[in-house]
Amino acid sequence: MAARTPAERIVAAIRAIPRGEVAGYGHVAQRAGLPGRARMVARLLSRNDDPTLPWHRVLRSDGRIAFPVGSEGFVEQCDRLRREGVDVTDEGRVRTAKRARTLDEAVWG
Repeated sequence: MAARTPAERIVAAIRAIPRGEVAGYGHVAQRAGLPGRARMVARLLSRNDDPTLPWHRVLRSDGRIAFPVGSEGFVEQCDRLRREGVDVTDEGRVRTAKRARTLDEAVWG
């Protein structure tokens, strides 16, 4: 089996975010095996042309949408998240954003 590229690993990590949940750029990078590469995740998403990629589930580390408030991207991301049941404020902050559990948390509780 050929080694996957960093971009393929990032896309796989984004696709693994469950419907109705969100993750930060840094968390996506970490799950892709690229700790500290949050900007790489953002760059990949800025060039995304795959309509099936759930890009809208990726947020800033503070739980906010990265697009400027009121922009077309902001409105679309809010709409997509709300349709999945995510509570998004008018300012673009996700309330009760769920953090993915670490392996230790999953095993030991």
